[in-house]
Amino acid sequence: MKLGIVGLPNVGKSTLFNAITGAGAQCANYAFCTIEPNVGVVAVPDTRLDALAEIYRPKKYTPAIIEFVDIAGLVKGASRGEGLGNKFLSHIREVDAVVHMVRCFEDGDIIHVDAHIDPLRDISVIETELILADLDTLEKRLARLGKIVRNDKSAAAQFAFFTRLKDDLEQEKLPDVRDMSADEKLWLGEQPLLTAKPVIYACNLSEADLAAGVENSKHFAAVQALADARGAEVLPICAELEAQLAELPADERAEFLAESGVAEGGLAQLVRRSYHLLGLISFLTAGEPEVRAWTITRGTKAPQAAGKIHTDFERGFIRAEVVPYEQLIACGSIAAAKEKGLVRSEGKEYVMQDGDVVLFRFNV
Repeated sequence: MKLGIVGLPNVGKSTLFNAITGAGAQCANYAFCTIEPNVGVVAVPDTRLDALAEIYRPKKYTPAIIEFVDIAGLVKGASRGEGLGNKFLSHIREVDAVVHMVRCFEDGDIIHVDAHIDPLRDISVIETELILADLDTLEKRLARLGKIVRNDKSAAAQFAFFTRLKDDLEQEKLPDVRDMSADEKLWLGEQPLLTAKPVIYACNLSEADLAAGVENSKHFAAVQALADARGAEVLPICAELEAQLAELPADERAEFLAESGVAEGGLAQLVRRSYHLLGLISFLTAGEPEVRAWTITRGTKAPQAAGKIHTDFERGFIRAEVVPYEQLIACGSIAAAKEKGLVRSEGKEYVMQDGDVVLFRFNV
């Protein structure tokens, strides 16, 4: 999974990126500090793997991973190349979801490109540039389809679909995949649009605002209302607090969070919202050689999940031996779980569940 962190200059993107990845991206109080995208790969926090490692004492411990891309601050005119905008927009096309960093804190010492704080205006600035870039993409797509539309029913249906998207974008209405048919989602996948990327709005609050409760922040409330209308995720976060947290030893972080009035770190929250937004779950494999988490799309059946490990597992799939994580931990060992009849034998139609601990049987 690849997440792109976007937003206006000086909203805290690089500060958050540094904190959650430890990648040491440059961070400064001026626009375009970040030009080339910084990339960091981080392990997905998963306490289930820790518990399984206690049982199996494996030689190898492999969590799922997320790749974060810190994309430079966009400005008005980005779709026309302003502020290296075309280059930055191309980086957004490559990610699975967008973390849209929005400044929701007041601080006269940190410059804002538009002088005062207004998160909905800031979101609109970014979205306008994405819309303009997508309109250019759609015009090219429609021109190609227009040449074959008379003799191709599929092309005619696509032409109508992309025309509707173009009309909506011209009225600043973003695509909503929740309202699309299976065919339309397939066509959109072949012609990915920036405005159709799943979005998490990361509201960068001050430490004081976060401690006081997000319900008391008018800026956060405005973003929450927008996200609710669009089916997007919202993450209240303090990038500066996350930066302080990242500098502490692991055994001191929980105490620091508690003293700050925060239940958990930003990375864990971001991962959870990302998985929910993208419809992802994790299944687990465990044994003495390795304990490992595997990320799949919700609704994936057992053979296809096995294929994530190796194509031979899917091709020669026989069955999956499955026990829910909670039941395995309660039993204390896989042998005890088998004695209690909790390890199930599932066939090709079994739909994987989050937290399934699985052994795949196959024959090639």
